[in-house]
Amino acid sequence: MSSSTTASQELKAHRVPLAWRDQCSALLLPLNVCRKDKYYLPWECENERHAYEKCQYDDYMRRMKALSKQKLREREAVADS
Repeated sequence: MSSSTTASQELKAHRVPLAWRDQCSALLLPLNVCRKDKYYLPWECENERHAYEKCQYDDYMRRMKALSKQKLREREAVADS
């Protein structure tokens, strides 16, 4: 059994919605466990939340850079035509 299948099963067991199952979902599980254990107190679980939010931000920046490169290639292709 591959690790992605195991991770998918673990996310399903923790009832993580499909929309949240991305490359940062490994950080989401400990964050949610911490939140439940600490009764969602905002000053608890700061390290876990920061790590998850940084992962989300880095993923967003990676996708935006890829999109801008794609748009630049499309503009160059149109200009060359």
